[in-house]
Amino acid sequence: MLRLWVRSEFRRAKVLCASRAVSVRCNGACSNASAREWVRPSGAATGLKAFNSLTKQKEPLILAREGVATWYSCGPTVYDHAHLGHACSYVRFDILQRILTRLFGITVIHAMVITDVDDKIIKRSWEENVSPKVLASIYEDEFKRDMLSLKVIPPAVYLRVTENVHHIVAFIDGIIRNGHAYATKEGDVYFDIQSIGGRYGKFVGAVDPQGEPGSTTKRDARDFALWKRSKPQEPFWESPWGRGRPGWHIECSTIASSVFGSQLDIHSGGIDLAFPHHENEIAQSEAYHQCGQWANYFLHSGHLHLKGSEEKMSKSLKNYVSIKDFLQSYSATEFRMFCLLSKYRSAIDYSHSSMVEARIALGTISTFMQDAKAYMKGQLQCTPVQEAALWDRLADTKSSVLKALADDFDTPRAVNAVMNLVHHGNCQLQPVSTILDVFGVDLLHTKQGDVGTSSGRLERVVEQLTHFRSEVRAFALARQDAPTSGPPHKAELYPERGPLLGSCDTLRKDLAPLGVLIKDRGLTSTWELTEGSERVQDEEQETPI
Repeated sequence: MLRLWVRSEFRRAKVLCASRAVSVRCNGACSNASAREWVRPSGAATGLKAFNSLTKQKEPLILAREGVATWYSCGPTVYDHAHLGHACSYVRFDILQRILTRLFGITVIHAMVITDVDDKIIKRSWEENVSPKVLASIYEDEFKRDMLSLKVIPPAVYLRVTENVHHIVAFIDGIIRNGHAYATKEGDVYFDIQSIGGRYGKFVGAVDPQGEPGSTTKRDARDFALWKRSKPQEPFWESPWGRGRPGWHIECSTIASSVFGSQLDIHSGGIDLAFPHHENEIAQSEAYHQCGQWANYFLHSGHLHLKGSEEKMSKSLKNYVSIKDFLQSYSATEFRMFCLLSKYRSAIDYSHSSMVEARIALGTISTFMQDAKAYMKGQLQCTPVQEAALWDRLADTKSSVLKALADDFDTPRAVNAVMNLVHHGNCQLQPVSTILDVFGVDLLHTKQGDVGTSSGRLERVVEQLTHFRSEVRAFALARQDAPTSGPPHKAELYPERGPLLGSCDTLRKDLAPLGVLIKDRGLTSTWELTEGSERVQDEEQETPI
């Protein structure tokens, strides 16, 4: 249904774009600085607030159409492997879209562009001795596989730049006819910044505004390319200004308008795209549509940094971890929890210790769920649970989670509420401890056979194995001493001990199918034998000698 809706809107918007009349003019706000002020949209209130980069504060989220959010995001430039910095942005916005859809009942219509022609793609294709088309296709397919591996829900539609150049040419022509762009004698087309007066500069507070390099015939240093004339050995398309290809920013304005028309609810991307990319998108789109506010909300995600580095993770700095390499050590679920533990618009430090923290949080929740199921089946020996108190706390937790997520998608606060619920649940699900424990009688691990039987020997082996594993985990989870000088901060784990923790998790997972269920409780662990292990024992006893 979503894809049919998108196709219908795409056809409708193409007619709208093609028939846009030159006589449609700004209402007079184009020439003064006050036009940069955000106008609260009319439409359907959602009850949520979102941090809008256009105003640099939280604003009520109001949608043009009740129950539907139109959402455009900048996709990848497919010239190399996607890395963890990209993954962080896409996973964070996937989380936001899931929240809107699954908790607040809002249908998200999401469109994403694939930049498959670009200076970087052309340069890389020369280095690899393949065509730009082949190179882009290889890395586009890899990007989509990476997103599926990270459990990112695909957009309703992907659109490639190379398949929309004719729309881009028409869009540029419309901007020229509206008096906001000009062609040079060399065959380039530039956006005319001065033509929109004080409307330019919505995101300049984020970074320093600098002009793009280009022809010396530009009217203003800030003018940016809409169309680049053809150069030798580069792909090109025909246009009224000669052979060439689109500039970087124009593709997003054109494609977003092709799908959603002259109004967009939400536009997302990394904070590094705010200026000049998103700034120029706004200028182009509002100049073409002759409207005062094209996109109502811009949501920007914070950078991912390697621990100890102030630089963002990027290919140009050679400080990145590919998604494929990352998934050799951690799971997609662990990375998602890592993202949940910080606000989507905050910078985030990536390190082994931060991933371990996410893994431990998941383990705590998983153990609680297993214990709760065991309790309901009568398999966990503990004092009777105070169900009324737990129901009250569950209701409070639901309310806290919804309030947190309605307040600019505050996932750390929501996760903290869930962890508090788990803590109180665990307090009630603690195994019974009696004076018999002092005497060495273990009621939790009921042993029907003595040490001389096959069952008894198995249980002693599991007990010793679990004890040894617990000591290894405790050693791996030990934290370094905090420095005596400098600002206080959370003590870090020893990174060289990380593989030990991974081996402990692998052992726990490998034993589960064999009927040995190990549950980690902080630095200690408990174990129990399930029906699978008992079946193995019975088979061993029935085997003839």
